[in-house]
Amino acid sequence: MSLPARTTAVLTLSLATAGLGTAVPAAAAPVHVGYVAKSADSEASRAFFRAVLESVAEKRAANPKAAAAVTVVYDASRAPTFRAQIARSTEIWNSSVSNVKLQEGSNADFTYREGNDPRGSYASTDGHGNGYIFLDYRQNQQYDSTRVTAHETGHVLGLPDHYEGPCSELMSGGGPGPSCTNAIPDANERAKVERLWANGFAAAMDKALHKAAR
Repeated sequence: MSLPARTTAVLTLSLATAGLGTAVPAAAAPVHVGYVAKSADSEASRAFFRAVLESVAEKRAANPKAAAAVTVVYDASRAPTFRAQIARSTEIWNSSVSNVKLQEGSNADFTYREGNDPRGSYASTDGHGNGYIFLDYRQNQQYDSTRVTAHETGHVLGLPDHYEGPCSELMSGGGPGPSCTNAIPDANERAKVERLWANGFAAAMDKALHKAAR
């Protein structure tokens, strides 16, 4: 099935390595990773994940006695239309994985926003710990809104797009077409998030603690 055209070019981010915990180099402009296929999504997805990972690790380094579970904090105040979908996405992810939890609150690691954009819905980061998920009105009418939200949130947790995958894969995004309403990550996606936040977070914490000690 053909996918909706995306009218804005995606800016790529040059990454030093693919290893977790590696510093994200400066980007000339924000990078975006969206719900439907386009080039450079995998690099943008890694950039978004690293930005959030470093933000969480730096806060944990400042409070090393915090609870063992890693908590990623989000702010949904700028996406009031999608509050129910965001809450459902949070519920889905929190019941699917145990090494990381999503929680709404202040001093957020990322935000949700809403509006109209020819690119549709996407996750965006400047590579320096500032990231947001944009939920497009039109696309969320065309596709299942909870699936769109949970898919974009998957990028926060480190998952890349896999548009050629079946509907049972959350990160296949818009690939299976508008009839796909599955908003649950499959077993492989859940396992990857668990590994990323067990291994990747440890590396990011080492870096953050070293930075805090200087």
